Amino acid sequence: MPEIVNFHDTSFQKITEGLLSVNRLIMRQARHPNQEEAMQKTIMTALALFLLAGSPAMAEDEFISTLQDQQGISLTIYNQDLALVKDRRTITLPEGRHALAFKEVSGRIRPETALLSGRELSVLEQNFEFDLLTPETLLAKYVGREVTVIRTHPTTGDESSEKAKVLSAGNGVVLQIGDHIESGIPGRLVFAHVPENLRDRPTLTMLADSKSARPQQVELSYLTSGLGWQADYVAELSPDDTGLDINGWVTLTNESGASYNNADLQLVAGDVHQAPPEQTDRRRYLEKAMVQSAEMDGGMVEEQMFEYHLYSLERPTTIKDNQTKQVALLQATGVPCKKDLLLQGNDFYYSSQAGDIERNLKVGVFLEAVNSKKNNLGLPLPRGVMRVYKKDSRDRLQFIGEDRIDHTPENETIRLKLGDSFDVTGSKKQTEFKKIAGFSRYNYVYESSYEIELKNGRKEEAVVKIVEPIPGDWEMLAESLPHEKATSNTAVWQMAVPGLGKKTLSYTVRVKF
Repeated sequence: MPEIVNFHDTSFQKITEGLLSVNRLIMRQARHPNQEEAMQKTIMTALALFLLAGSPAMAEDEFISTLQDQQGISLTIYNQDLALVKDRRTITLPEGRHALAFKEVSGRIRPETALLSGRELSVLEQNFEFDLLTPETLLAKYVGREVTVIRTHPTTGDESSEKAKVLSAGNGVVLQIGDHIESGIPGRLVFAHVPENLRDRPTLTMLADSKSARPQQVELSYLTSGLGWQADYVAELSPDDTGLDINGWVTLTNESGASYNNADLQLVAGDVHQAPPEQTDRRRYLEKAMVQSAEMDGGMVEEQMFEYHLYSLERPTTIKDNQTKQVALLQATGVPCKKDLLLQGNDFYYSSQAGDIERNLKVGVFLEAVNSKKNNLGLPLPRGVMRVYKKDSRDRLQFIGEDRIDHTPENETIRLKLGDSFDVTGSKKQTEFKKIAGFSRYNYVYESSYEIELKNGRKEEAVVKIVEPIPGDWEMLAESLPHEKATSNTAVWQMAVPGLGKKTLSYTVRVKF
């Protein structure tokens, strides 16, 4: 007896093998030529019917889900080119195992993270189809196959067609037309059909087992790259340099290859650890032009989640593919701040003769503000760039500097370096140096003296903080102004320089290594 074939649980190959085994058995039992011919026709008819309707692997329709089925979408975007997408759709599948194509997912999905969940649905297999339909990929799939070339007569406009075989589609197109070879495309190319493995949109295909034929809601969740965000802050400094008005924005960037319509948006501030890949994905995507829009209505609500901070937009928003979007994060007025002028030294000249260390030293300009509710802030601030402006005498805003802030919790200090002072400059020289001990290999002791001169080209007095890192075990022997030992290796002086004047700090220090 031939093998009994279960057509519901087998592949086309087994169906064919079963039919052919039946055919061979009948041929062995047939005794008359006409009977044999009739039986062969019967077998071939049955095989054709199975080809048209019987094989699940070859003839079963693919059930497609598009954005029209979408009931909602949620995005949680992290700082490190990472986002969690939750795509909720209503689908209808017959009972049993069927091919399901989940279209219009992110083109940069991490397919190993995809999870389709539904009460009456389970997934047996899934594949990410990222080979998208383009003229180049379509032509590449036809290498070794025939296409139709349509030519247009340059004078009459009449069209003619002829068959051509695609020999190559790599660095240019090579066609065999009749008995000759042509390079390039001599006219329009017509293709018989689109290959099955080319998709018009990024698609996740699945072999799904449905336990119900009723419409059911499912959720596809996955991680993807191509979605990112950063905080940007715009601050206006008051005329007397003692207050800031701060506007915070969240800048969203979408290069994932998909659009997200009316999405529930959440942002995570913090450094979430990701396992490093065993093999680095070296695919790179072409940079594309960005469309920028600003969203002013509504804002972000902040909450603590695990060791991070979560910011939720109170309304849905649409993030289109290849778009940057700005969403309001915070507004704070009258934030108290103070301006610091800082001269930062080095530690390399305490163990050798230096002479003139440096002339025309730059004095840095810094702003400091405390992120507290008392100061009209108090919201944990995500990492980003703060740009500071100030009005000139004509009441026009001018850009005066920017700096990057790290994630700043409540009650921590925001410190911005805005540039270097134009009017306040300095110079430094070593006036004395001698080695007290350490003529062998150990226990070096040095004594050295220094002068730091500051000049103020402004009419107003300028207070400059001088910070000197001093190595080893050190002792201040003499100084023209008292210092503060801020840390074990740092001496700090506060020196007031009169308007249109200058002032000199001198000190002698003993250093033991």
